[in-house]
Parts: sequence; C-alpha cells; structure tokens
Amino acid sequence: MDALLPQTYLIGLIVLLGVAAVVVGRQLWRVRADEVTLAKLEQKDGNQPSDAATLYELGSVQLRKRLYGQAAESLKQALKKAEAAKEPAEAQAVIENALGFALAAQNNYKSAIRHYRLALAAKPAYPVALNNLAYALEKQLKLEEAKEAYEQVMALDASNKTARKRLKLLARKAGLDQSA
Repeated sequence: MDALLPQTYLIGLIVLLGVAAVVVGRQLWRVRADEVTLAKLEQKDGNQPSDAATLYELGSVQLRKRLYGQAAESLKQALKKAEAAKEPAEAQAVIENALGFALAAQNNYKSAIRHYRLALAAKPAYPVALNNLAYALEKQLKLEEAKEAYEQVMALDASNKTARKRLKLLARKAGLDQSA
C-alpha cells in the first residue's frame, strides 16, 4: 500500500507533464506556422501582395500576431483591391469585419462601428459582424443599440454563446442602473 502512493504520484506527474508538453508544442507549432506565413506574405523586395485575398490573409496573420496597426493597413489595401476587382459582397463583408476588429483592438471604436455596419450592409445575416458591432457599441456606451444587435445575433443563431452571455451582462447592468 505504501508503494502505491509514490507510483501514483509519479504517474500523475508524468501525465501532467505530457499534457503540458503537448499544449506547449501545439502553441509553438501555431506560432511557427504564423511566422512562416507572415514571412512568405511580407515580401522582402518591397513588393506588396497584388490581390485582395493575399492581402486579407496577410492582415489575418497580423491580427493573430496582434500587429493591429499593420493589420489595419493590410486590410484597407485588401478592401481597395476587392472593390476594384468587384469581388463578391460576402468577401468584402469579411474584409470589412476584420478591419473593424483591427480598429477596435486599437480602441478606435467609432471607425470600427462604421466598418462593422459596412460589413452588415454587404452581408446582413453575418452573426460575427453583429457580435463585433454590439461589443463596439457597448464600448461606446450605446447599450440599447448593443442589446438590439445581440438580439439580432440570437435571431440568426439561437445557440450563439457570446451573444447570450453579453445579453445577460447587459440585462444585469440595466438592472443595476435602474436600482441606482
């Protein structure tokens, strides 16, 4: 019985270390993949990627790496090229949403809201853009508009956890404000 406790402890420790190694390895793999993609897309000879899809991919990698200013510039260029190439409205909506996200990450919520609205104009049934719009409206303290946007998300996707959680939070805030 006394020998069982140290063995259990060692086995548990080995399993814990194994899980930690897998998690760290996956994270390193993702970071490395982003670095390789970023290096490939940012061409060293000064030439910018020539099409909207490549610029959008570059902006997406920059967003994942939290290079928000650079991502915003790449996404603005992608948007210009998408409009010039008359890309489908859905593609432009995705780019507008990503650009809004990059701006919101820099606390530029007014511009982010404008881009989220443009994304929704291009693709009205876009729950991700609606969620992002609602969050930016919350940050601007336009709580009633944010609530309406979250409700639209719930109408499109009743299982949306983000919208459900934020609606509950807004209801709690409204309850506190009314009691004060």
